Order: sequence, then C-alpha cells, then structure tokens
Amino acid sequence: MHSPTLVIVAGILAVLVTTVLYAVWHFNKGIPGLRLWTLSFLSASVFCAILLVRDYTPEVLSVVLTQASISVAAYLCLLASRAYMGRHPLPHGYAVTVIAAVMALAAYFTVVQPHLGVRFALAGSVSGACFLLTAHTLARGGFRNVPARYLFALVAGLHGLFLFLRPLLFRLATPEVGGGAGADMVALLSQFVVLEATLALVMMAFGTLMLTNEYITSELRHLAEMDPLTNVFNRRAFLTLMDKAISSAQRTPSGLSVLAMDLDHFKKVNDTWGHKSGDDVLRHFVRLATGCLRKEDVMGRLGGEEFAIFLPNASSEGTRAVAERLRAMVASQPVLTDRGPIALTVSIGATQYLPGDSSDALLQRADEAMYLAKEHGRNRVEARAL
Repeated sequence: MHSPTLVIVAGILAVLVTTVLYAVWHFNKGIPGLRLWTLSFLSASVFCAILLVRDYTPEVLSVVLTQASISVAAYLCLLASRAYMGRHPLPHGYAVTVIAAVMALAAYFTVVQPHLGVRFALAGSVSGACFLLTAHTLARGGFRNVPARYLFALVAGLHGLFLFLRPLLFRLATPEVGGGAGADMVALLSQFVVLEATLALVMMAFGTLMLTNEYITSELRHLAEMDPLTNVFNRRAFLTLMDKAISSAQRTPSGLSVLAMDLDHFKKVNDTWGHKSGDDVLRHFVRLATGCLRKEDVMGRLGGEEFAIFLPNASSEGTRAVAERLRAMVASQPVLTDRGPIALTVSIGATQYLPGDSSDALLQRADEAMYLAKEHGRNRVEARAL
C-alpha cells in the first residue's frame, strides 16, 4: 500500500542526499559521524528501491529486505549521532540480534501466519526507537550555542514518534466490516506515511549538512583561538578573554591575578636537543600548568616560550601558592625524551588587577615581575602589586 510516485520521489531524494553527503565526506573525512550518515541515507535509498520492485519479487524476500534496510538506516543514524557527539559506539552484536529477530518475525508473519498489521508494527518499532534515541543523543549543548543539533533532534524525535503511532492510525482507519470508505482512508493514510517519510528524509538531510557546517565552523574557531602546538589560547584570544575578566572585576569586588611565565634557557634546549624536543618541553610545561589550575583559570601562549595565566577570584595568598606550586612542579619533573631527561625551570611574575588597569598594563606589570625573577637567578617567583 503505497503511492509509486511518492516512493520514486523519495528514492530520488535519498540518492541525491547520499551523493552529496558522500562528496562532503570525501573531502572532510575528519567530521565525526558523516560517513555513517552517508551509509544511513544509502540504506534509505535501498529501501525505496525495494519498495518500487516489490511487485516483481517474492513477497517474503521483499518484506525481509525492507525490514532490514529501514532498520539498518535508522541504526546507522543513531551511530552517526553518537559519533558526532563523541560518545562510545554501541555494541553491534545487540543491534544485529534485534534486526535479525525482526527479519525472522517479518518472514513468519508473511509465510506462516500472514498479518500485515504485525509486519507494519515491526517495521516501525526498531527504526522508531533508533530515531528517538538519536534525538536524545543530539539534544545537548544548549540551543543558543548549537541550534542545529536541536533542530535535527526535533525532526528525528517527531519521525520516531510517528513510526510508533502509525500502526494505530491504520488500525483506526481499517473498518471492522469491509467498506469502500475505509479502504479509501487506508490508501490516503498510506500516501501520507510515504509523504511524511520523504519530508523527514529531506529535513534530516538538511540537518546533517547543518551539523557538518557546525563542526567545520567550530574547528575554524578553534584554529583561530588556540595555539596548535600546546592547545592553549593564543595571544589574541587570551587578551580578549582577559579584557572580559577585567570588565567583570570592575563590576564586582572579586580579585583578578595574572601570572607571566618564561621557561629558563629554552633556547639552549632547542640548540642542544633539537626543535622536536623543544616542542615536547612546551607541551610538558602546559600539562603541568593546567594540572595546577582551576576550571575558571585561563592559560595562553603569548609567543615562543612565554605563557600567561589569569586567575579570577584569586587572593594574593592563593596567587602566590599557585605560582610556587607550578614552579616547584616544573623543577621537580624533567621532560622525558628518547635521548634522556631534560631538566626544566620557569621564572614567574605575579600581579593583581588594580582599578583602572587595562589588559596591556596588567600584563606589562606581570612581565616586569617575571623579568625581575630572571634577574634574581631564575627558577623563582616575583610579584608586583600583589
């Protein structure tokens, strides 16, 4: 019970979407979940093709293949959403077992005990559950921050809910005693089901492209704001965030402290051990530093071996404690390389926000304290206006 014209349109759209997503994935293979979404729409294309040739194939084969293709399409969509959100993949054994059971039951209710209603309910149970789980997986992160996820989740959730409810619609439309009006209603509902599936396919295709754009935009923003070697904020992004912290400090009585840090004799490390070891030293230092910080503290690489950290809501005693703890950790934990351990020390300058300070003035004062630490022998903490 389906309209061939609507199925042909749905099939053409599924093939076009599959082709577009494959082209996007071919040039952006790092986008999580995109390959699985492409395979999901490919399975939907297979589903439409099977519907179109069902009059020319054995009934049991057509039923089993349609059940399998639509279930696989929904399951791949769920896997894609989990991959996109960075969640662990589901164990495929359970899915294979469930899909195989659905295929076996579909064959049973086709050959042994024919029952169209049961087959229809089976077709919607697995795919409906997968689409509802897809919606639950994607609805994360806040609508203002990631609206594409919520729009995709809305479409997937409504489609999954409809798949669960459509057997009830057909049951209500089927007359207890045969009649032309009931048959017409069933035919109309069949066309509506295909139309809803086509609209859901198109909307989820747009949703997939929106999620792809969201990921690419996020990656570009990450590249623009983060230092690629150490994965902390670059100078421009760090100063922007510090300006916001200064604005907050001006409105509230909470303190704001800044640490300026410079690795001692870093040029000697590069000259002696090579630039690769120098990169390892920088990454090692960042790991130690981030281990000393709170969630709200912000670290940035200002250039070369120079780093800075600002500490919101930090007292002078707390600032000194953080700086001393970091200095001691760096001095006591050499960098382990293939050529042996590299001893490392750091000079740290500390200061606090004073009324009227700009970000440049605040950072300049921390730099002056840091250079004072170098003049006094390195591997020490000096403070100004703290």
